Amino acid sequence: MEKRFNPGVFVPAFPTIGLDVLLQGRQLGTHPPFSVPGAHYFFFARNAIWHTAKMLGLDGGEVLVPSYHHGVEVEALIDAGAQVKFYRTGERFEVDFLDVERKISPRTTALYLIHFAGFPGPVREMKKLAEKYSLPLIEDCALSLFSMDGDVPLGITGDVAIFCLYKLLPVPNGGALVFNGPDRFNMAELPPPSASTTFSLVSSSLLRNMALRGGKPGRTLRKLVLGLGKGTMKASKITHVSTDSQHFNRADVNLGISWITKRLMFRQNITAIVEKRRRNYLFLLDRLRGVSAPLFDALPAGNVPLFYPLLVEDNRVTAERLVARGIEAVNFWCDFHPACNALEFPEAAKLRRSVVEIPCHQDLTLETMAKIADAVREELAAEPNPANSKARQAQAAARYAV
Repeated sequence: MEKRFNPGVFVPAFPTIGLDVLLQGRQLGTHPPFSVPGAHYFFFARNAIWHTAKMLGLDGGEVLVPSYHHGVEVEALIDAGAQVKFYRTGERFEVDFLDVERKISPRTTALYLIHFAGFPGPVREMKKLAEKYSLPLIEDCALSLFSMDGDVPLGITGDVAIFCLYKLLPVPNGGALVFNGPDRFNMAELPPPSASTTFSLVSSSLLRNMALRGGKPGRTLRKLVLGLGKGTMKASKITHVSTDSQHFNRADVNLGISWITKRLMFRQNITAIVEKRRRNYLFLLDRLRGVSAPLFDALPAGNVPLFYPLLVEDNRVTAERLVARGIEAVNFWCDFHPACNALEFPEAAKLRRSVVEIPCHQDLTLETMAKIADAVREELAAEPNPANSKARQAQAAARYAV
């Protein structure tokens, strides 16, 4: 019989907006995109990808994209008129350069590189390959804001760089687009989202902050307010754009950032954010390496982790069990985009079955990190039912056999 938990903690997947954030003073933007005067801002990073494809004239040509991808970036490229071809990525996010070069053809119009979870991809090598074939390099930094490749910030090597703000910062929405090459594209500032969208996202983040920091009363209040809010929204028929959406929507492509994102994105203590994320990641690395072999055995200087990538047998099951314990773990990028033949990329398929996103963001104290580590260790130490384990393995394999 499955154990049922009464969560004594609430751990959000991403950082939240608290009163301390709202009261912070303005900070200097020392990292891209904030250090770039000509950066363009969007509601979603996926919107920046769509506009990039249009600005670079990628319509009708092929863009080479990693086999390990979210899917929404592929949707944005395809909706913008590009065709997508996939190249091999290994079990440690490494790029197969032989496969990339083999797939470059006269139809290729751009190379696309993703920096996974704060760990730099081989951007300098990819840039050399792009230059060899006179192709633009799109550098996807959506998961790697503030990370460095040695002493070089991610997002300044590619011809174009894409960033997502709300995955790493306590802001309600936001994506950014930066052009690094000689060609600069002017673009009018996009209109902000509706007031109802901004209110919904900010209030949700404030409630999540309260549930994290307010103990049982905070969790109870959040649950009560959410229940009342859903009923009110349904009765009023008010709609809003949610950052929980996993798919590209052309209707939202020309949405800009909200006024509060504009205010908050320049009021972040980046040094403190980087230090806390690295501290929390290293804490989990130390506590969990004995129960699950780490995807990366070290955290190089300059890397700013988005989360701790936990390797398990079945990430859907593990994530569900941790969520039941109040920890918003995520079965990271578990599905291929339909345009990608999963059977061609067994390494990416394995990652999609095994990586669980464990929060390690700046809101979390070491006391909370200890609770997370204990919960993960308990779940991984639990004796699985052999029959259930075999069934889950068969289901996981079947996901990529159709």
